[in-house]
Amino acid sequence: MTTPQQALVRAAARNNAEWCAVMGRAHGVASAFGGEAWAAARRTPVYYPDAVTLEPGADPEALVARIDTVSPGASVKDSFADLDLTGAGFRVLFEAEWIHRPAGVPVTAPDDLAWDAVRDPDALRDWARAWDDGGGNADLFRPGLLDDPETFVLAGRSADGRVAVGAVAGRSSDVVGVSNVFGPPHVAWPLVLHAVGRLFPALPVVGYEQGDDLTAALRHGFEAVGPLRVWVHERAA
Repeated sequence: MTTPQQALVRAAARNNAEWCAVMGRAHGVASAFGGEAWAAARRTPVYYPDAVTLEPGADPEALVARIDTVSPGASVKDSFADLDLTGAGFRVLFEAEWIHRPAGVPVTAPDDLAWDAVRDPDALRDWARAWDDGGGNADLFRPGLLDDPETFVLAGRSADGRVAVGAVAGRSSDVVGVSNVFGPPHVAWPLVLHAVGRLFPALPVVGYEQGDDLTAALRHGFEAVGPLRVWVHERAA
């Protein structure tokens, strides 16, 4: 990994940890940033890790000691794919790639959708239902998310007002992270990138994807800048 790539991965990991902290706060879960990692001592919401490494070579024992491995399903986002947590009772849940798209690259939004940033609980509920698509986890996105000044829930609406595509954008000091992209990729990515470019024209866009979602992101101007792993706990350490 080159030095510029290392810087991008650090920025993306920090941004992702900040978003995880925002989601945790919306669910009443406190967390803290340390030199090597962000972590929550109490179990985080579904789909969200209990820790995110911020630097390569994090101390596995110190990291695991900061999270709850008694409650089922604790997970760690190994941002540099350089940890071995098997001795602490973890297995690799999935692997993915951090992605980066430079600032200022133009994109044409679909002309049959209008975008906005969700600003009230009712609109957030509609957005969450579209994101969830009947999966039973629409209540993951709570109104407290709207109180964070660096978090932007983006919705692409059809002419009848229905939420057709969407994403969450989180602003850090030097990047904007995009997550929870939903809808047909050939429509969702252009609209989301157009919206992010309007909101944050000077900031590069980062995130992470895997499989077909990674292929779609690369098709829309992202580059892969480094691997990550997510570990899940299976037994008491």
